[in-house]
Amino acid sequence: MATPDLKPSYDYIIVGAGSAGCVLARRLTEDPDVSVLLIEAGKRDWSLYIHMPATFAWPLKTDTYNWAYKTEPEPHVNNRRMYQPRGKVWGGSSSVNGMVYIRGHALDYDRWAEETGDPTWDYAHCLPYFKACEDFPQVGPNPYHGVGGPLKVTRGTRWTPLYDAFIEAGVQAGYRRTDDLNGESQEGFGPMDMTVGKGRRSSTAVGYLRPALKRPNLTFVDRTLVGRVTMENGRATGVVLKGPSGEHAPRAEREVILSGGAFNSPHLLMLSGIGDPDDLRGHGIDAVAPLKGVGANLQDHPEVYVQYKCKTKQTLYGVLKPWNQASIGLEWLTKGTGPGATNHFEAGGFIRSEPGVKHPNLQYHFLPVAAAYDGSGMQSVHGYQAHIGPMRPESRGWVKLRSADPRDKARVLFNYFSTERDRREMRESIKLTREIMNQSAFAPFNDGELAPGPDVRTDAEIDAWVRDLVESAYHPSCTCAMGPESDPMAVVSPEGRVHGVDGLRVVDASIMPSVVSGNLNAPTIMLAEKLADVIRGRDPLPPQAAPVSLVEGWETRQR
Repeated sequence: MATPDLKPSYDYIIVGAGSAGCVLARRLTEDPDVSVLLIEAGKRDWSLYIHMPATFAWPLKTDTYNWAYKTEPEPHVNNRRMYQPRGKVWGGSSSVNGMVYIRGHALDYDRWAEETGDPTWDYAHCLPYFKACEDFPQVGPNPYHGVGGPLKVTRGTRWTPLYDAFIEAGVQAGYRRTDDLNGESQEGFGPMDMTVGKGRRSSTAVGYLRPALKRPNLTFVDRTLVGRVTMENGRATGVVLKGPSGEHAPRAEREVILSGGAFNSPHLLMLSGIGDPDDLRGHGIDAVAPLKGVGANLQDHPEVYVQYKCKTKQTLYGVLKPWNQASIGLEWLTKGTGPGATNHFEAGGFIRSEPGVKHPNLQYHFLPVAAAYDGSGMQSVHGYQAHIGPMRPESRGWVKLRSADPRDKARVLFNYFSTERDRREMRESIKLTREIMNQSAFAPFNDGELAPGPDVRTDAEIDAWVRDLVESAYHPSCTCAMGPESDPMAVVSPEGRVHGVDGLRVVDASIMPSVVSGNLNAPTIMLAEKLADVIRGRDPLPPQAAPVSLVEGWETRQR
């Protein structure tokens, strides 16, 4: 887009047009007397690979729409540098993710209420915002789902019998069947929802930003990097930015709001002198707000792929052949249907790894092909796989400055599997998955295990295989955690206000106090909707009570 002429000041300056920033831009500009400047480092979401659900892996392979982070050598996984794609595009990571619509468990939000000291982060207060985000006429309206919201949500056709085989195998193994993984019972096996509408990706750029761009009180600049937040007497007053039209320093009359995500928001805080004074001093930056929690508490979901060879051809292996792609693309372009119109994560499940775990700590995404998340490493046979991994790991990592130059991406370390519990949960997840995948529901399809493979049996062999092949589920979070000012590691208040700094908020996945038990896009959008009301001074949506079902006897039963 053409770079607009920037005014000297705006009421609000939002940094990052991603999953949260687009939500805020739309909601804040609903007040016609409020002026908003939205700044994005990436470019427009032109690519058909972004909008066709089945091709979501393509933007992950290059840095065209992607920050393409790599971690520091991870000490507990053979010093591997783990790949971390993050959206650098209109819509941020909602434009390059796998479109899985999972909210997390109700008890995650009750835990947030305890961790933040704010009862309005409990499930009853978050549920109405999840419903307000959502347009899901296939299922809603009901106590758990809404219709008419900006975010299109659909459920796939389960085009291959492998999806139903996976769900049935989970039931045969003794787990629940659930008709809604975002409803009363997360625990169990059932259909998985996706942020897709009429066969096209429903990103926050599509659902929130584009309608707001028609408003005269929203100014949007892309391909523009923010170097730092300007400060005067303990107050954020604006930002310094550099884009196609040169350098500017617009002022924020009310607030600067950072929505850059779990890596870029703490990075910008540190560049602006907000962080651990010892770390900042090493880069020649004076601390204006000594907050040791900035960049700390990094959490993520690790996962592995348990893969099987398929006896039949009812997989994606043949569909993805080059000679089939033209016809698939044409059907998608003209009708919005066919294999191009789904992310192919159409079934999933949540289970507990052992007795005494109150709600599921392991998550499944089922995929009817044997390949890595980004489409690489395709097995040269018809196959299928279960993505599996722990959802509430104990391991904590960090985000730190590489230098004082804003063009240098931050250093990232997740510290995966730094505790024995994390290693045990992953080990158990593989054993439990093998049991499920060998149920009779898979008998027409199961032609033998591809990975880890029959030679990987003992705990030591499983651990070694995990160290070699574990990947990130791309759910970084918690690096600017919400919490009371009395907590020395809390970065923002439960309203997103940066402790010790006036006129500055963070609103994105980085402010989660702990990672939720599921994918992060839906919770991030909910969080932004909820805080948009706080910023605007509007009455919050009234809390809604909805039943939450736990497995009876969870204290002594694994299933």
